[in-house]
Amino acid sequence: MFVQFGNSIAMAFHSLASNKTRALLTMLGIIIGVASVITMTAIGEGAAQAVSAQINSMGSNLLQIDPGPTLSGGISSGAGGSIRLTESDAEAIKQSSFLTAIAPSVDTRAQVVAGNANWQTRITGSTPAIMSIRNYVVDRGSMFTETDARLGTRVCLLGKTVADNLFDPVTDPIGQQIRIKGIPFTVIGLLKPKGSNAFGQDQDDNILAPLVTVQRRVMGITWLEDIFASTASTAVTEQAIEDVTQILRIQHRTQLGANQDFRVRSQVEMAQASEAASTAMTDLLSMAAVVSLIVGGIGIMNIMLVTVTERTREIGIRKSIGAKPLNILLQFLTEAITLSLMGGIIGVLVGYLASMVVSMQNGWSLIISAQAVGLSFCAATAVGMFFGWYPARKAARLNPIEALRYE
Repeated sequence: MFVQFGNSIAMAFHSLASNKTRALLTMLGIIIGVASVITMTAIGEGAAQAVSAQINSMGSNLLQIDPGPTLSGGISSGAGGSIRLTESDAEAIKQSSFLTAIAPSVDTRAQVVAGNANWQTRITGSTPAIMSIRNYVVDRGSMFTETDARLGTRVCLLGKTVADNLFDPVTDPIGQQIRIKGIPFTVIGLLKPKGSNAFGQDQDDNILAPLVTVQRRVMGITWLEDIFASTASTAVTEQAIEDVTQILRIQHRTQLGANQDFRVRSQVEMAQASEAASTAMTDLLSMAAVVSLIVGGIGIMNIMLVTVTERTREIGIRKSIGAKPLNILLQFLTEAITLSLMGGIIGVLVGYLASMVVSMQNGWSLIISAQAVGLSFCAATAVGMFFGWYPARKAARLNPIEALRYE
């Protein structure tokens, strides 16, 4: 049996080698299909990892509490329409055992001036806890203190984008004076670059300053715009959301059944939304890859039918000297599977190269799973067997006398 199978493989390669161009064109559909599967899987995995890294760069197990909508005369102001987040709210949620750090926050956009240069950027006022929650790291200089945050000291830290636009490369920004809405601030540190987040926003285009300084001096308000918090782990995110929600409903005296005037969001929601979008796109492109495999299989069937017709006399000769229908069936089925597998091998190589190019262009890690490669080979084999069965069966059923008479 093994000798017969080996002979069938040898004959299959000999037959394919005698018609190289036709064999290559026949394999083209399989090559495109397998390459598409490999590439789409690699792109999906690489994009998911990149999005996950970007979301994690926004904060460690982040929870964000925002003001909710207000309702006046039956008209909703939309999310953020309420100004009911206060420092007492931030103090209240410290009761939650699921939170490890809490940072009340305000932010605005303003024109910043340094010497003859100016730049419009985002100004964030918060407490030192924001560093661990939002994964900020001081690259050079130092962070302001809790005392600075309470007293409204006019100091700040610059993101890389702001520093690059306000100061020339030979000037050290630390110790320099900048003006935010005409108010002088001393630069005490530079933030380590973080790049863009999952939504394409430049996380380095910002200035970080003490909460009360931005809240009272720059914005002229007494309330908070956000409260950021960090959970002990992603495993307790849901419990933390429920706990914080309950605390704030009590804090705001929200009656049972009434709409709450705040909302609590987590990284998990953002990750799920990104994952859903990535999965939908990958599934859509995978369907295109499946269509390519089917088209490739139909091509194999057509060529094998032509091959059977061309070699009808050869089949008749083989049967007349003792070849059984099973031998003929195995021979042509082996040729069809060999075509598919060779197309699969070339498709894997093409898919790897395409994935590498896409990964390099987008700065992603190249991730090609063994499961995707195995699935591609299994699909190629299945296509070869399925679409090669009919031509092989037709060849095996040929009448030897009629086959010998065939011209």
